[in-house]
Amino acid sequence: MEKRTIPGTNVALTSLGFGGAPIGNLYREVSDADAMAAVDAAWEHGVRYFDTAPHYGLGLSERRLGEALRGRPRGDYVLSTKVGRLIRPNPRAAGRDTEGFDVGAELVRVRDYSRDGVLRSIEESLARLGTDRIDIVYIHDPDDYWAEALEGAVPALSQLRDEGVIGAYGAGMNQSAMLHRFVTETDVDVVMLAGRYTLLEQGARQDLLPACAERGVAVVNVGVFNSGLLSKDRPALGATYNYAPAPAELLDRANLLAEICERHGTTLPAAALAFPFREPVVIGVAVGMRTAAEVERNVALASHEVPQALWKELEERGLIDTVPTPATTESSKQKGAAR
Repeated sequence: MEKRTIPGTNVALTSLGFGGAPIGNLYREVSDADAMAAVDAAWEHGVRYFDTAPHYGLGLSERRLGEALRGRPRGDYVLSTKVGRLIRPNPRAAGRDTEGFDVGAELVRVRDYSRDGVLRSIEESLARLGTDRIDIVYIHDPDDYWAEALEGAVPALSQLRDEGVIGAYGAGMNQSAMLHRFVTETDVDVVMLAGRYTLLEQGARQDLLPACAERGVAVVNVGVFNSGLLSKDRPALGATYNYAPAPAELLDRANLLAEICERHGTTLPAAALAFPFREPVVIGVAVGMRTAAEVERNVALASHEVPQALWKELEERGLIDTVPTPATTESSKQKGAAR
């Protein structure tokens, strides 16, 4: 599987990455055996980038991913996790988690973007993962915590990167505006962009992607199926968008995209996976996978060659943006290499 390197670092990601939220019991329970089989299948198909977070199942995703990767040569894969949520005992433990994961509520998330919080989070993630290092650390969902992240997490992670403790750092969010601020106001290496640069919508092309190209910052694109709306050949009734029922106008747009894909001999999900790579700054796409069967399907989709004629028609009909993002400049490459 093709690998692409984050500029200015030695961190190279496979084009398809394994998103670890589902094996943290996102929306529904996954057995230990199915979670292990999903990671094993990804490895067998050449996937060597694995992403997780403490948020995913209150640490369950990290523990399962660490167990599944144990025994694999540590230098053969890239591992990323996130900071901003510490996992702590829940003094009012009762019932189930209320943030989308089918796990008990014995633990609770505590937001903390301070320097000390970042260092504690990384130490605890290392323990759950059972590894001696994390390659990429993302500041996770700091939407309402910009000042705290800027004053605490950014300098802490920048120092850890410069000391060689981590390979790269950045931020991961469901919006492009604040990621644009991270790119232009800090020295992040990479951003994880969720759902804002997809076959369905390309708002990030107006602000974030040109800034990344100018400053030599890589993009890992996630949420490429827009919460499931683009995950099937034809959008299903009740399909979701941004984790809520999809509006009628977006369902109509997705169905139109599906019709055009079919005429060009491809499918809506195959085109959705291929679309982000039209942008040079996108070095990888990570997709959540909970079973070996889902891995097999996503690998097959990612291997499908999407005809250039499809992109041309979509551009001509105004369904995708035609404005190219500038190529990464020599000055930004040199800046990254000088770190």
